Amino acid sequence: MEHLSLVAVNIDGVLLNDSFGPVIRRLVESWGGVYGAELEQALLSQPQMVAAQAASDVLGGSARDLLAAYFEERDRYVREHPVRVLDGARELLEKLRALGVRAVCYGGLERTHFDQYLGSLAGYFDEPAYVCTNDFRPGIREITNMFGLRFDQVLFIDDVARVAEAARELGVAFVGHPSDYENGFQRPLMERAGARHVVRSLGEIDEELLRTVDAEAAVGASWPAHGPGA
Repeated sequence: MEHLSLVAVNIDGVLLNDSFGPVIRRLVESWGGVYGAELEQALLSQPQMVAAQAASDVLGGSARDLLAAYFEERDRYVREHPVRVLDGARELLEKLRALGVRAVCYGGLERTHFDQYLGSLAGYFDEPAYVCTNDFRPGIREITNMFGLRFDQVLFIDDVARVAEAARELGVAFVGHPSDYENGFQRPLMERAGARHVVRSLGEIDEELLRTVDAEAAVGASWPAHGPGA
């Protein structure tokens, strides 16, 4: 890499299969709610209690009861759809290592989640390897500061449009990898936010794309000049 110094990769939905979007939809509908793009956007990549309160505002009930119900539903979901490393995850991390750029993983669950499912790939990441962002989601500013970098020196790879919007506001390079969950809304929301690069598989994040993103970051062109949708 000529310009970028760090690639921050989200854990759930990018390196691991999505075990959040489908669960949230199940929970909303089981509580009698109508699931749509606006509600999905309000719930994903938020601190747990913030998301629970947003759900409570729509569905009723207490935020704490909804949060407990969510994790109960997620436990049921992952028994049916076990958490797994996505195809291409190791290859992506190998590309980053070969390009000489630092890498870190982040997500909203505790470190034990990373250790359990990505422990075999931990060697591809630089210290601290994993950052739990539940207290400061989406975490772009905090992770960038943690590594002592400028915003233009960092690339975030994430499955949620809220992160794309935060990256746009800060001038941070972004590659979207929306979940393949067929009833999700993240792909069109990323496109609406103006994301230049939205992929369908990790294999699409090849050396050519990474060098393109690197060159864009070097000249301040990570986002369209005329704002979202330009």
